[in-house]
This record gives sequence, structure tokens and C-alpha cells, in this order.
Amino acid sequence: MLKSLFIEAYPSFPSFALAARAAVDFTAAMTRPDGRQNDQLRPISFVPHVAPYATGSVLVSFGDTRVICSASIEEDVPRWMRAQRVEGGWLTAEYSMLPYSTLERKSRDISRGKLDGRSSEIQRLIGRALRACVDLKKVGQRTIWIDCDVLQADGGTRTASITGGCVAMAIALNKLMAEGKLKTFPLKKLVAAVSAGVYQGVPVLDLNYPEDKAASVDFNVVMTETLEFVEIQGSGEEAVFSSDEMTAMLELSRKGVSEIISLQKAAILSADRAGPLDLASLTAAFGKR
Repeated sequence: MLKSLFIEAYPSFPSFALAARAAVDFTAAMTRPDGRQNDQLRPISFVPHVAPYATGSVLVSFGDTRVICSASIEEDVPRWMRAQRVEGGWLTAEYSMLPYSTLERKSRDISRGKLDGRSSEIQRLIGRALRACVDLKKVGQRTIWIDCDVLQADGGTRTASITGGCVAMAIALNKLMAEGKLKTFPLKKLVAAVSAGVYQGVPVLDLNYPEDKAASVDFNVVMTETLEFVEIQGSGEEAVFSSDEMTAMLELSRKGVSEIISLQKAAILSADRAGPLDLASLTAAFGKR
């Protein structure tokens, strides 16, 4: 049932043509820490239904970065929407890194009494990215809560959270459609995100932690399934970058997002065939390299 609903919304999976590459030498002598090609993504996987009490959930892995993303539906809207008589629903996100997700233990925000600036900025980014792909008027008087909890961080946790959050949301919306709670499918387009950067003088795609730490330039790119930009975050790390390097990073991101979107669609279509995840299956998924 859920598969047919998704196929109705996406009758065909488009193939994407990439623009011409920028005039940057991708063949420069440089070896990435994990041996990947410059334009190669880390292994990406989606394991659905890891949080059975959520309306939709998925464990997303970008290499050794692993994030549990869930979508929960609240049958209410924020007070400001009611006060201003804003039609439709709302979507918001929360992001957290668990204490054991990093090499050195990260203190919980509650122990400091406030959310740290980085987490606050990332959860705003996740919310903006996902609101761009949903028709909130079709959601009705509901709030979609996207929760992203980082289990293991090896670079790209924000891009993994956006990518997994979109899959969790699609699973949740499919469930609402199947239950007859929504009249029309509110998801306009899928959204995915990926990092790119300049590492040892060469533009590369999907940076892991050693690359991210040493990169002279770091970009995070959010795009729709039709390869429209939702948001671009980019900066030099005590360095500058040329227009050719920027174009190269955006083209790498375009290539990466198109590949990720295909994986997202496969994960959403297969979610209705997957039952609640047992502990052995979750352990096997977490142990994949």
C-alpha cells in the first residue's frame, strides 16, 4: 500500500544530467585517508523502523557516521500559528550528538543548561531544508517533529541528518496517507545533503572526519531531487578558494546528491516491506563497514 502511494507521487525516477566540470585538476596526486576517489561517496545505507514509537524512523549511515532520524506527528501546531491564524501545519527539527558519538565524550546539553551554538545552528538548518520540500498546508493542523540523534560521528553529521530526516518524514507521511489522515501527499520533492571540500589542494566529495579536520575549504550543500539548491554553506578554513574550486565543489555535490536521492527512493519504497527491527538486525546494520 505504502509503495503504491509513493509510486503515485513519483511515477518515474529521473536520471540527472550533470553540468560540465569545472576547470580544476581532479587527477592531482593525492590519496584520501580511506582510499576513495575524489568524487566518490562513502557507503550509504538506510535501515527503517529503528524507533517503532515514531511515525517514521531510519538509521542512516554515511561510512562511519551514523544517525537515528525520526519523524513524529503531533496533532497540534505552535501557539504562534494559532495566534496569527496561519493555515496548515509546521515542521521543526532537533539535533543532538550523544555523549559517546565522538572520540572524546561530549557533555550533554542538559548538563550545561542550554543548547550549544553548533547544535542550534544545525537543527535550524535541518528544519529549513525539510520545510522547503513539504507543502505544509496539506499537512493540516499538525506539527512534524524531526529528531536527529548522532550515534557515531565521523564527519558530515548535519548532511546525514538532513538526508535521513527526509527519509523518515516520507515514511511517516506515507503512513498518514495509508491511515486516511491525509487527503493528498504533502511531500513535493525529496531533499538530500552532502559535504564537499578542498583537501590537500584537491576538491573532494563527502568528507570524513580526518578530511574535514584538515580541509582548507568546507562546503555543505542541500539540494532537491531535481537538483535545485536549498542551501549552501561554505567557508575557507584560514584559506581562500577560487571560483573554479567553488564550481568544482558544487558539481561534486550535484553528483553526490543525485546518487543519494536514488538511495533515498529505494529506502522509502522498501520501508513498507520491512517489519519492526529486532536487536540482531540493528546490531548487524551498525557493524557494517
